[in-house]
Amino acid sequence: MLTSSQRAQLKSLAHSLDPVVMVGKNGITENVIQEADNSLRAHELIKGKVLETALLTAREAVEALAEAANAEPVQAIGNKFVLYRENPDIPKEKRIIFKKK
Repeated sequence: MLTSSQRAQLKSLAHSLDPVVMVGKNGITENVIQEADNSLRAHELIKGKVLETALLTAREAVEALAEAANAEPVQAIGNKFVLYRENPDIPKEKRIIFKKK
């Protein structure tokens, strides 16, 4: 579970990211879950987008995808959402390190 300060740090890091996962009219499919899983494995933090044709809101999509990909939902605003999942296999210099208070 993320703390509010960790969530704030992740939001600021995600601001400059482009969406890599798209949720369309078919919702959260196996392909969407696989794409999210692969992206999280490579980057830890990803941004996604819910297309206008989708029957889900960004909040519903991020919650469903977080559960399916074993990740933490960071935020959902408008039609975009952010997911985080720690990956200890990523080299230390590329890993997200949370600031201490």
